[in-house]
Amino acid sequence: MGQASYQVHRTGKPIPVDGRWDKKEWKKIPGIRVANPMGKLPGFTPVTEAKLAYDRDNLYLIFKVADRFVKSTVTEYNGNVSGDSCVEFFFSPDEKQPLHYFNLEINAGGTPLIFYVTKPWTDFTKLDSLSISKIEIAHSLPSVVDPEIPGPTEWTIECRVPYAMLEKFSDVTIPQPGARWRANFYKTGSRTSNPHWFTWAPVDFPKPNFHLPQFFGTLEFK
Repeated sequence: MGQASYQVHRTGKPIPVDGRWDKKEWKKIPGIRVANPMGKLPGFTPVTEAKLAYDRDNLYLIFKVADRFVKSTVTEYNGNVSGDSCVEFFFSPDEKQPLHYFNLEINAGGTPLIFYVTKPWTDFTKLDSLSISKIEIAHSLPSVVDPEIPGPTEWTIECRVPYAMLEKFSDVTIPQPGARWRANFYKTGSRTSNPHWFTWAPVDFPKPNFHLPQFFGTLEFK
């Protein structure tokens, strides 16, 4: 099991989902870096940061990426967003099933993919459009970024994930002080001109592969 851990703090009021990394609601929330490479090092290494917070009903997530070679063309739910410039959050919300997880992937244009996976590549459920629409997402770039932007580009993704939506597919250990989830954060862009794969919790595997929940880190709710 992975050794990385992150303390997730409760927010006193709902966080507005507008894609602004520097707003007051996030300023005192600690963050993490998504900086462990998988596979061959790319010519350019993006700097990816992420933060989490929670309240009674929702998990809040924001990413900020200092990037180059940014491309985002997929606009349909559950499309191949990981080929675009993309950030990802894989998480196991049931303490009793740490190897069962959701993979939430969102490209730079704000298009999501999310499955519930009980066995990678063989046993998984693609979430339906109505369920996916319950995830509120804000993005700083246009919905489509094409042609690719080769120069320095900073972009953000922010979202709100309701526990009630997750409970349609999995048991959920509701976040509260002392609760723990397993999770990992990722950055990729496998079909850009600068293909890369980076993780928060290190993944000991010879090829890029994010679907290895045995390497997830721990989220500790405070």
